[in-house]
Amino acid sequence: MTKKSWSSRQGNERTRVSSQTESSALGDTRSRARGENKVRVKTARGRTTSSQRWLQRQLNDPYVAEANRLGYRSRAAFKLKEIDDKYDILSGARRIVDLGCAPGGWTQYICEKLAGKAQIIGIDLQEVEPIQGAKMWVKDFMDPDAEHELMAELEGPADVVLSDMANASTGHKQTDHLKTIALAEAALDFAIKVLVKDGHFAAKILQGGSDKVVVDKLNQHFHKVRHFKPPSSRQGSTEWFVVAQGFKGRKDPK
Repeated sequence: MTKKSWSSRQGNERTRVSSQTESSALGDTRSRARGENKVRVKTARGRTTSSQRWLQRQLNDPYVAEANRLGYRSRAAFKLKEIDDKYDILSGARRIVDLGCAPGGWTQYICEKLAGKAQIIGIDLQEVEPIQGAKMWVKDFMDPDAEHELMAELEGPADVVLSDMANASTGHKQTDHLKTIALAEAALDFAIKVLVKDGHFAAKILQGGSDKVVVDKLNQHFHKVRHFKPPSSRQGSTEWFVVAQGFKGRKDPK
């Protein structure tokens, strides 16, 4: 892939909404969601029970409504916002890699916050509609050459590596857990190779017995490692995020 100049990138043109306004709006929509006026989805011919449940959940989800109002492509944007609000991982970042970026909610939030001041690269198996201020790659991060291509594209060490990667659910919790752990480990290995000293890393994890392996490795390479479940993460979901700050740096090869 050819390297393009980032100097002409303009800031995101979408109007930014203050954190206070967003928090107030979310508080209102959460209150409505807890009320009795929830939308009920009628059974339709050809619609499975699971799809009916999914549709009803979407219609009654305050974060879905707020994402639509603000123009975010997914409710996941609020997860990154809540991580960033709590741990301040994006301030001052100049190079950011967003792994598993589809449909683009996280990348939108990053571009909105940094407003053209950073090199932002998103990668996903699925094609993602362009986002002004970011370069989007359609590629499997687990391909052997993906890591090297990303490293070549970066204009210097990354300040932040993010991973919201997850496999399609198999319906078997332990299998899904192990697959997500494998993706988180791959993201961490990449982060160790590209992060600047004192850089940050955050990745999705599904609860299970193998997450300790990732946490132990993070503790070896970062000064601070925390577990965090964003308020916008769905109730009953086993997902949480590991947030690692203060990369200790790469050891010189002997």
